[in-house]
Formats: sequence, C-alpha cells, structure tokens
Amino acid sequence: MSLNKDSLQVEQDYGADQIQILEGLEAVRKRPGMYIGSTSGRGLHHLVYEIVDNSVDEAIAGFCHNIDVIIYPGDVISVSDDGRGIPVGINHKAGLSAVEVVFTILHAGGKFGGGGYKVSGGLHGVGASVVNALSSWLEVKVYSGGKVYQQKYERGHKVTDLTVIGECDPEKTGTTVTFLPDDTIFEEVKFDFDVLKTRLRETAFLTKGLRIYLKDLRNEEHIRERNFHYEGGIKEFVEYLNNSKKALYNNIVYCDGVVNNVVVEVAMQHNDSFQENTYGFVNNILTPEGGTHIVGFRNALTKTLNEYGRKNKLLRDSEPNLSGEDIREGLTAIISIKIEDPQFEGQTKQKLGNTEARGAVDSIVSRGLEQFLEENPQVGKIIIEKSVLSQRAREAARKARDLTRRKSALDGLSLPGKLADCTDKDPKNCEIYIVEGDSAGGSAKTARDRATQAILPLRGKILNVEKARLDRIYGNEEIRSMITAFGTGIHEDFDITKLRYDKIIIMTDADVDGAHIATLMLTFLYRFMPELIKQGHVYLAKPPLYKIERNRKEWYAYSDDELNNILAEIGRDNSNKIQRYKGLGEMDADQLWETTMDPEKRVLLRVVMNEDEASEIDVTFTTLMGDKVEPRREFIEEHAMDVKNLDI
Repeated sequence: MSLNKDSLQVEQDYGADQIQILEGLEAVRKRPGMYIGSTSGRGLHHLVYEIVDNSVDEAIAGFCHNIDVIIYPGDVISVSDDGRGIPVGINHKAGLSAVEVVFTILHAGGKFGGGGYKVSGGLHGVGASVVNALSSWLEVKVYSGGKVYQQKYERGHKVTDLTVIGECDPEKTGTTVTFLPDDTIFEEVKFDFDVLKTRLRETAFLTKGLRIYLKDLRNEEHIRERNFHYEGGIKEFVEYLNNSKKALYNNIVYCDGVVNNVVVEVAMQHNDSFQENTYGFVNNILTPEGGTHIVGFRNALTKTLNEYGRKNKLLRDSEPNLSGEDIREGLTAIISIKIEDPQFEGQTKQKLGNTEARGAVDSIVSRGLEQFLEENPQVGKIIIEKSVLSQRAREAARKARDLTRRKSALDGLSLPGKLADCTDKDPKNCEIYIVEGDSAGGSAKTARDRATQAILPLRGKILNVEKARLDRIYGNEEIRSMITAFGTGIHEDFDITKLRYDKIIIMTDADVDGAHIATLMLTFLYRFMPELIKQGHVYLAKPPLYKIERNRKEWYAYSDDELNNILAEIGRDNSNKIQRYKGLGEMDADQLWETTMDPEKRVLLRVVMNEDEASEIDVTFTTLMGDKVEPRREFIEEHAMDVKNLDI
C-alpha cells in the first residue's frame, strides 16, 4: 500500500468528531449483510422468512393456524396470519405503540424471556425491523378487538401513526405485513416462487397442523399457488423425502417427548439408497452443521441398534459392532427440537451448542427406538441386515482405497495417464476441464493454455453414484481418475487443502446426453465432495449452440434467444450461414478456445449450493438419478414451463 500526502492528512485529522453514530435502522441500511447475510437473491428471500417466522412463532405458541404469503405484481410481498396480532397498546418503556417498537427498534420483541413466546426461531428480535429498514415501503395491519389498525413506513421511517382504519369481526385477529424490498439495497428485486415454495413447505412439515398458502399473482396467464398442510408433521416430511426412493419397511419410526424442558420429535425410515440424509432443526431453524441434538440422535441410534442386534442374535459374537455410518446408510431422519434458550455457534445459527439437547434427544430416541424394535422385530432385522452389508462394502472400499494409496506411494504422484496436466503448480492459478469424450478431449488439449489449464477426458457416462456403494465407486476407473486428479480424496478422507485446481470445469455437449453426463458428475461431487461446491470451485462450461457467418464475419450464439437477437441485428436472408453445433467434437481447437476456454471470452456457470435448501437438493438429485420413474416424470412435467430458462 502506498501512502501519499492526502492520506497522511486524513490520519492526522482523525479524532472524536470522525466517529459516526448510526441512529436506529440506519445501521441496517449501511451494512445489510450483517443482518440478512447478503444483498443477493438469498438475502432478498430472507426478508420473507423473517416475517413468516414471526407468524410461525405464533403457531408454535398455539395461537396461529393459517399463514398466507402472496407475491403481487412488482414483487410486492404480503404475509398474513390469524394469530393474536401484534399488541397495539403503548409500550411505556419506549413511549411508542408496540407495533412501532417491533418495526423500528432493533432487538425488540416478545422473545427475550418476557413471556411472549416460550420458544422462538427469531432469536435476536431484529426480523421485522430489518425488513422495514430494507424496504422501499412497508405497511402493517393488525386485526384486534373488532378494529383494524394500520401503520406505514418508508425505508424504515414512520410515515403515519398507528391509526384505526376500520372495523372487523370481533373474533378476527391477526397481522398482515406488506412490503416492497428496496431496489437500491438489493442486487435484484425478483422473488423466486420455487425458492419460497421449498422453505414454506419445510416450515409446514415442521409445524404440525399449520396451513401455509403461497400464491404468485405476477403473471396473469400463469398464476401459481401451493397449499401446505401436514397433520402428520415430520412423519410426512420423511415420507416426502423418501418419495423418490424405495423404503425398506412401511413403518416410520417416530419418537417424541420432553426432557429437561427440551421438546423432542424424531422421525426416521431407511430406504434402499446408500446415502444418509439427516436434518436437524431447532425451533424450526435448520442447523446444517448439526450440533448437540444430532450427536444425541446418532449416539442413541448406534447404541440401541447394536444392543438389539446382539440381544436377538442378529450379530454374531465374532463380528464387530456396527459403526454409526453403517447403521445410517440409506437413512432419512428429521430431528426437530424446541428449546427455550437455544445457544447457536455463530450468528448464522448453523450449529447448536446446548448440552441439555444432547441428553434429551439421546434419552427419547433410545427409549422410543427400543420400544419400536420390540414391537416390530421384522423391521429390526431389515435394518441390521442392511447395516451388515454396508459394513462389508465399507471394508472392501477401505481395501481398495488403501491399495490406491500404496500404488500412489510407489509411483510418486501417480496421476491418471489420460490427464494432460498444466505446468503451473500453484493451485490458485490452475483449472481442470472434465471433458466429455476423447474427440472433444483432443481438441481441448490442443486449444488449452498449457500453463494453467489441465484436461481430463472421460469415456462416456460415469457411474451413477446414486445407485452405488462406496466399493463400486472406488472400483470405477473414470471416478478414480477424477479423485486422483483433484488430489483431495473423497468422503471421510476428503481434504480440501490438497485441491490441485482452483476451478473444476465440467465441459459437456450442449444436448440431452451432455446434460445427463453433467448431472452424473454433479451427483458424484454433491454426494462425495460437497465442500468443492460449497466453496465455489465447481463450474459448468457453456459452449455455444450456433455459429453464424455473414460477409466473412462470425458470431456465436449460446441460446435460441441470442441467435434471434443476432439475426435481427445483422439481417435475416440467404447471406447467413448458420451452423448448429451437435457437440464439442465439431469445433476445431481455435473455435473451442475462442468460445469456451478463453478466460477473456468464455461463459462459466458457477454451481452454488444453498444449505438452507439441503433437503430439497437431496430430493432433486434422488428424483433425477434414482430408480423410480414416476417422481422423475412429475418433476419434468412440473418444471416444463421453465425449460426455456435452463442454462444447460
């Protein structure tokens, strides 16, 4: 960093008067990322969750049964509930109506031990006020005591006092919050119906009996709506997650109870897949990194099933105990707890730290599972048999992995023979193209920048890991080549610090087969190297669909819309020569470099993974890559309207 005279002058002038004090909600507008994570689409949708979560807290407390979320034209959002309604009286500490306190003062609400809520997801009391601060305008209506109260705000500032604007049925109570996010804060104000649908469906599963209705009115010709209402609660959640899989038994194991003021609900069922899908929730908040409630669940599961297997001679005396990983193969489980004072590790609420949660879950699952197994001995036998098969496959995979390690030690680095590596050894500068087919691989090897771009051609379609155990995965040559090239190992051996390339770029043909191969590779990375996706190392190359030539000039179009735009600009007549690329192999090295590999001109799509949607991501992969045909057909039919917007 260089210093100049001006910068030194600033240093000398720095004093008490230079300290800024941000009043009220100005701090939120100045640093929105501190409160909602980001100003991207994820932060935008977070505004809706904050308001909905306040209504859900009313439902958890037993006072709300219906929540309506409406998206109006212009991306205006309305959230209505039939709870008690925000109190309309004066808060004497603040000298303001309770409504105004909730929407204008940070860390204000009924969630801090004042008796408003026994348990709550909105821990910090910033939800409504943050939404208000980050909205161009917000309007709140409260139905209480036969009257309708209303107050309006603009960018967090009060425009009107809380006033009575009409009368209503004395039995009607509730709150309606309508707002328009501020387009000077957010990158784009455009709500995604499917993103909201996923979150609201999950919330309804976790709040037994609550009805949540979502409606999108932005397109008059294509009004979309969904109604979520699950009397079975998390048992229906497990059924939904297992819909694309074959359950190994009909019963869903369900345990619930209260220990040390911790309310515990657990539902689980094994399926014929080879992945574990365990999701933990605390006061309806997903904890992607787990925590003490997940530890308690896993301890109880492993201990109880091993004891049951020994007691009923399903495990021989000479056999070792089943590991937790063996028992959890193919398990779908929801662990939902309600706790009065949850302690999360970090502001992001991703991991629970309360020690009492571990003991409560362990106790309730141990007791409930033991009773279930005694009443359903056939299910116990099925679980033990699947776990034993998993144990044997894991041992075979360990031997295959150890053999690979020994070979690597003998052969030095032992990179795959078909890998054309780059010469730069600094991973930050390097990228690897995973290329479909030897023909495209040959063009890519000729076209590449040898210093920073490595090429690994794959022969045909790789193994579908959704239908394979770890031993088969280690035995697949194409997958082994990728594992070795990346350098990180997979599964429990994964170490991202050993990654040899900053970018892993999947480059396949722009057709149905190419999309299938890309999906197979993404399935492998998601199941066994998810951290590569989470940390932003995985990309999809986007080759052009068309080449247009006219008067010795060339254009490339990456979509039908782009082709039409180019033709509209240059003219539509017989002077145009249009080539539709059927595959990467049709391009020579120069064309491939210019369109798909040149860092200055190429289009790369980064693969991102929102952990808030973990259960829906799992459902999508299982639907697309699993054995059941009907869920896949339903998925395709549901998303047929969006095909024209797909990037691959």
